[in-house]
Amino acid sequence: MKWRVAVASVATAVAFVGVVATVDARPADLVASPNDTLSALDVLNTIRVERENTRGYSRSLFKHWLDVDGDGCDAREQVLKRDAIGLPQVDPFRCFVVEADWISAYDGKKTSDRTEVDIDHVVALKEAWDSGAFGWNEAQRTAFANDTSDPRTLLAVSSSSNRSKSDKDPSNWLPSLRGYWCTYISNWISVKARWNLSMDQSEFRRLNNLLTGQCAGTTMRGWNAPPGGVTVSTTSSTSTTSTTTATSTTRAVTATTVATATTTATSTTRAVTATTVASTQGGSSGSSSGSGDTSLAPIKGNPGSFCSPEGALGLHKSLVYVCSKTDANGNVYAGNRARCRKQT
Repeated sequence: MKWRVAVASVATAVAFVGVVATVDARPADLVASPNDTLSALDVLNTIRVERENTRGYSRSLFKHWLDVDGDGCDAREQVLKRDAIGLPQVDPFRCFVVEADWISAYDGKKTSDRTEVDIDHVVALKEAWDSGAFGWNEAQRTAFANDTSDPRTLLAVSSSSNRSKSDKDPSNWLPSLRGYWCTYISNWISVKARWNLSMDQSEFRRLNNLLTGQCAGTTMRGWNAPPGGVTVSTTSSTSTTSTTTATSTTRAVTATTVATATTTATSTTRAVTATTVASTQGGSSGSSSGSGDTSLAPIKGNPGSFCSPEGALGLHKSLVYVCSKTDANGNVYAGNRARCRKQT
């Protein structure tokens, strides 16, 4: 069977002094339909940044593969048909894809064997649970697990790439095909925004770094309301234990501010802050003498050492460090213990 490779074009935008000009400049909280075109960075900045809730997840809480839209095809068969190259051969009575060809967007692998194709939840079920789905009812979880109303939620990919990804977020995993990175992260952001799911600090920073670097100007289309009655809110949350003020000469993006004492942080460079971690100024034993940097508080540890809590951030010699169980390439550290490493 002749293979054809579909190349998805990415709409570009022009950035001037940190402001992205898009085809449709309406703010993300006014998304009304798939006809809207939005800056991926703008949508990212509407998403709540907070610690994940990692307790209570079970895959059985998300029932799939089901025919939730009543078209006679369960979600897996529907995505196998949709993502096939060319016209698939389908048994009309069972809605079963008998023969088709697929190319995995994650790694470029080609196959005609349906058993080698997995249907990936772009935002994995556990990631969704940890990011807010723990508060959904059964109908909402089922709607998410079988959502074919927006093609960015589910994707037919090679089994090997899906298993490599597992339940990792973009801070720990990106497709082996680097040319697909910008599309992948914009799809990830759209699912999180559409389903009102939060992000953790490391996830937000990695996405922000990509969208202000190699994926600058990436746009995405809007979306319809998600099925299942999930309420979408684009209001950013702020959690403080004392007063923190962040001042920047350029655009500052703040999703969540966590402070442990009264601090004024001033920067003459662009400040992109998912979570601002501040420690007490003046006589702090953790401060770098004469450097103006804060210590690695609240990370308990030094660069390269074991640390806690996982996901905490800090500064050392003007570099941002994160407490992570994986290195910058997504490899798990020995013993699955978190180490303090430079944020990528």
